[in-house]
Amino acid sequence: MKRMIVSALAAFILAASARAQDPSAAELLARVDSNEVYSSISYKGRMTIEYQGKRYVKTFEAFARGGSDSYVEFLNPEDKGTKYLKTEGRLYVYSPDSEEVMLISGHLLKESMMGSDLSYEDTIDNEKLSARYVPTLAGKETLEGREAWVLDLAARKKTESYPRQKLWVDVVTGDLLRFELYALSGSKLKEYVLLKAQAIGGRRFPVEFEMRDLLRKGSRTVFLMSDVVLDARVPDSVFSLRNLER
Repeated sequence: MKRMIVSALAAFILAASARAQDPSAAELLARVDSNEVYSSISYKGRMTIEYQGKRYVKTFEAFARGGSDSYVEFLNPEDKGTKYLKTEGRLYVYSPDSEEVMLISGHLLKESMMGSDLSYEDTIDNEKLSARYVPTLAGKETLEGREAWVLDLAARKKTESYPRQKLWVDVVTGDLLRFELYALSGSKLKEYVLLKAQAIGGRRFPVEFEMRDLLRKGSRTVFLMSDVVLDARVPDSVFSLRNLER
């Protein structure tokens, strides 16, 4: 009997020790932020869009700074010269066909960017999740052979485009392997799957991923980044209306 009690006590201590070593939901979300949120970025991008049996490829170069400034210029022949600029809380698009600059605001921010599964809001967002959501640790699951922590996120403000998110964070690497975006009604709107992360500047950064807008049947977008430079100075002139119109 004494041996059984000692064994049970040892098992309890080991279990308690394992639980003590588990990260908190806040720590996990901070780890995701530290990997994916940057002070600045520049890169070359490629979007491969599959929709209703058709395939489109769009290439571009992009720059962003903090959560306030971003600039994207498309390079593929069909869209060459189309430019997007986010500055001072506003998003503008320049069309080479009309040679005009248009402000994108309100419900238009939720529209598809260039026919992809990403909205304008999705592409210009660089705010920390920990500042916008309250995380809860929902356990562990295995995705494609990789063990992952599962986080449920509840929006801190009613103005969030996605009131709830669900994240899968790799136990070993901290990679954000998958996330799901939900409406206030509980309906799942979008799914993200990481295809490749790369070590850049001391962090694990996602350079290839797939996004699916579940409101668009038979649609997916694969987003690929190359020549990524993080946290380097980007000139103010990049984020100017003059650069957009040039």
